Parts: sequence; C-alpha cells; structure tokens
Amino acid sequence: MNKLVTIRSNRYGLDIEFSPQAEFKELLEILGHKFKQSGRFFKDAQMALSFSGRELTREEEDRVLAVIRENTQIEILCIIEPNDKNEMMYRSVVEQSLSDIYKKEGIFYKGTLRKRQVLEAEESIVILGDVELGAKVIAKGSVIIIGTLYGSVSAGVSGDTSAYIVALSMQPKYLSIGNIVAKRQIIYQESLNIKGPKIAVIDGNRIYLDPLTD
Repeated sequence: MNKLVTIRSNRYGLDIEFSPQAEFKELLEILGHKFKQSGRFFKDAQMALSFSGRELTREEEDRVLAVIRENTQIEILCIIEPNDKNEMMYRSVVEQSLSDIYKKEGIFYKGTLRKRQVLEAEESIVILGDVELGAKVIAKGSVIIIGTLYGSVSAGVSGDTSAYIVALSMQPKYLSIGNIVAKRQIIYQESLNIKGPKIAVIDGNRIYLDPLTD
C-alpha cells in the first residue's frame, strides 16, 4: 500500500510520486498518513513541490496541498511542472533564489506570458513559464523566468540596481535593470556563449550576462 505514494526530498524541495493505477482518494489518504508520521521532520520548512507518476489536474493539486497543510507546517513556495529541459534550471534557481524572493515578499506567476500580455509586480517575481515575443514583465525587484525569455523585461524599475534577471534561455527583445538598458546585440551574443541558466546583472554602466551556475 505504501508503495502507492512515495515522498522524496531533493535539492529544491519535495517530489511526490503517485501510482497511476490507484484511486486518487486512496492516494490522498496514504499521503495524509505519511505526512502525519513525518511532519515533524519538515517543521516550518519552505519548499517547492513537484509530482511524478501520474498527471494531476489543478483540482487534484489543490487537494494535495490541502493534505500537506492539514498534516504539516510546510510552506509550499510553488509547484514545479515536470519538464526535463528545465531540470537544471529548477535545481539552481529554486535552491538559490526562490526562498530568498519569498522572504522578500516576492510573488509567483504560473504560466507562459504570450504576445501583448503585460505582467507588473511591486516586488520580485518568479515566472514558471516562458515570456514570449511581444510579452512584457515590469518589476520593482528581480525577475526569475523558469523558461525562455523572448519578450521584454524591466527589473528594478524603482531604481534598484541590485536587481537581476534570470532565465533558462535569453534572447530578449528588450532588457533593462534600474535605468540601464541592455544592448540587445551584446546580450544575444553573450547568451550564445553561455550554456544553461543565465543571469543578467549591472556591472558599472552596463548590463552583463553570466552563467547562473559554475
């Protein structure tokens, strides 16, 4: 029975594997029992959550979160979608940035921003999806995109030059931090020379692109 639900910890939080054959109601009961037994080990923890084994609907995800709240004191920062191409991004970004942004009253946006969509934030923001060409993100804090950036991002718009922009892939139409605007061609060339997640930061009077991880 216990093999129907497996809870694994990883570098960015928890992965819950559900059997694809069992009834979901039964899986929830097993999950609740497991968390009730182990909840003390996760006291006041802040984690990202991912699922494997079966695809869950949004309603089922909400029911899982309710079980976790009822049986533990874990604070779920976000739910990570299963996507192999983003695995490295999840490990590095969640470990280095999500908890920090959460503590600074940052917010999360789940979904891809499409053409003509504009997302504005009074603080830092984590976007669990792509920013497509024609979409815009405007934030007073930092911007972390767990996906690809093709559109426009303005971070630190209140004058915060310590803000940064992170994405799995960066080919932005427009990029700015504070009052400094990146030169698009330079960012594009730097992006081609960097594998994996990238971070844009201010150094002196211009924006530079660096690898997020060594």
